[in-house]
Amino acid sequence: MEAYAAEGKSLAKVDGKVVFIENTVPGDVVDVQLGKNKKDWAEGRPLLFHSYSPDRVKPFCSHFGVCGGCQWQRLPYDMQLQYKQKQVRDNLERIGKVALPEMMPIIGATATMYYRNKMEYTFGTKEFTKEKPPQTRQLIGNPETKDNYRLSGSPEVPSSDEFKGAGFHAKGFFDKIVDIQTCYLQEEPTNAIRLAIKKFAIENKYSFYDIRNHTGFLRTMQVRLCTTGELMVNIMLGGEDEPKRKALLEHVMIKFPAITTLLYTINTKWNDSLHDLEPVVYHGKGYVIEKLEDFQFKIGPKSFFQTNTKQGEQLYKVARDFAELTGTETVYDLYCGTGSIGIFISKKAKKIIGVEMVAAAIEDAKENAALNGLSDTAFFAGDVIEVCNDDFFAAHGRPDVIITDPPRAGMHEKLVKKILDMAAPTVVYVSCNPATQARDLNLLDEKYMVTKIQPVDMFPHTLHIENVVQLKLRG
Repeated sequence: MEAYAAEGKSLAKVDGKVVFIENTVPGDVVDVQLGKNKKDWAEGRPLLFHSYSPDRVKPFCSHFGVCGGCQWQRLPYDMQLQYKQKQVRDNLERIGKVALPEMMPIIGATATMYYRNKMEYTFGTKEFTKEKPPQTRQLIGNPETKDNYRLSGSPEVPSSDEFKGAGFHAKGFFDKIVDIQTCYLQEEPTNAIRLAIKKFAIENKYSFYDIRNHTGFLRTMQVRLCTTGELMVNIMLGGEDEPKRKALLEHVMIKFPAITTLLYTINTKWNDSLHDLEPVVYHGKGYVIEKLEDFQFKIGPKSFFQTNTKQGEQLYKVARDFAELTGTETVYDLYCGTGSIGIFISKKAKKIIGVEMVAAAIEDAKENAALNGLSDTAFFAGDVIEVCNDDFFAAHGRPDVIITDPPRAGMHEKLVKKILDMAAPTVVYVSCNPATQARDLNLLDEKYMVTKIQPVDMFPHTLHIENVVQLKLRG
């Protein structure tokens, strides 16, 4: 294995063909059984380890490889950062095909465990367990301790036994639950709350949700733990049963007095999306307050907010630095969401204009601006292409700086053309997907040149990477 690729797979080359191999790390020497096998690439699994990479480390989580999260736990964190930096560079060069400056060293996380402020758990009746099918080679030894090791053909298969579990969906199975004992992504009391609710529900014969049959009382739970110490829990139920609901919520409140806001949501839909449901406040003010530097942000159960607060600060500092503000600039914050980037950089700007498609997010942005006593901000709901017309520019001024922070799909081509038309001297592109960012940089190259590149690791032990690019209008 020569390198690391997406989804925690290693990459090898055999006679010019690229092979992606699961359950390995660069430096392992293995015999491989191919699955998908195309002309230029293939996917495979290891059958026999001849030797192990000296860089391999033992995953710290007992659920590693089953729940689908934290795919890079086999690699030391410093090596994860090296591969993430390479991933950004490769995408920008291979897809972007634009002139690039020297890339700054990736900003790694100081906390590689317990870094998430938000977790979502699922309650279910279909378990995902480990078995060793008799027709495949059996597991002998342990690759994490470098013993002799053969990998069985399909180590994770669903169990038909009746059970009630609380955790995450199993990788590749929408209806199977990995029953989590300890998750290392969020500080306590997140595990204690989940396990206590599960125990109470089992003891009191509450039904757990069966996603295939659309039955069951206990469905999901969201836990939001802020650096301010405020703690919000929202429990989603499959229907109203007032005595059961009250008993559960009272139990949670008594057992966890640290909860500052407790909500419940009745969901009779087939999916778990929250945007079209109305959470009900059982205890507290119905939201929590999180802080980035000295700025406060009101976060409700449906609000979007960066899930790693400390690294979110680092990401926004980079965006602020790349904006090169002097106090005289009008900044357009596109895909502004709840206004967090615009508010974070506001002290150094003359005016912040935020535009976002989701109307509810714009209302949150206005509240957050008011919460921080900001008067030189304005937020608008709608499509940037339609909102930012000549009348809008006449009323609010043309942008000196544009900050764009799109979803993983990147910017729509029409928006890229709109940015080219607006021709702001500086554009700061914050991306959670360097591949789509590279595609957009290729289009922006018509008028802009890339002048700074800064990767930021928001999610240790995962394949995800953020990247901030500064672009300057060509003279």
